[in-house]
Amino acid sequence: MSDKNKVHYVVVTGILVKNGKYLITKRADWEKAFPGMWTVPGGKLEVLDYALKQKDTGSHWYNVLENLLKREIKEEVGLDVKNIGYVTSLVYIRPDEVPCLIISLFAEPEEGEIKLCDALTEYKWVDINEAKNYELIEGIYEELVILDEFLKKGKDMEWGKEG
Repeated sequence: MSDKNKVHYVVVTGILVKNGKYLITKRADWEKAFPGMWTVPGGKLEVLDYALKQKDTGSHWYNVLENLLKREIKEEVGLDVKNIGYVTSLVYIRPDEVPCLIISLFAEPEEGEIKLCDALTEYKWVDINEAKNYELIEGIYEELVILDEFLKKGKDMEWGKEG
């Protein structure tokens, strides 16, 4: 098996939760991937996200995904976050055939004003029913459902799992 078949991008997305609503953002029309569609903040893990930082043990860096999420949310919507938790994971095969492992997390925003980056044009706080009215990137609504079920009913956070 070649190295190409072993390489993945690692992406973290973050669903912000506030007063029973979820933050969604609209991608600019000029974006290559999913232009004009609604999503949640997130981005790719890069080696520099940890390599220049001091290791937490002799060989390891901890909280890499959590720190990536904090950075991406700050860059994309201008907020700091707390109480980060896990929602689900999925794999998406990009058009260039490189798989992306996407880890979906959730968090609560700290107090502050939303300031969108240039790649985003709008934002809304929506409940699970309102979310249906937006053209979300495939998979985002399903992640909202998983999280909503967990937060309201304490159900397992697993896609397709009937409780």
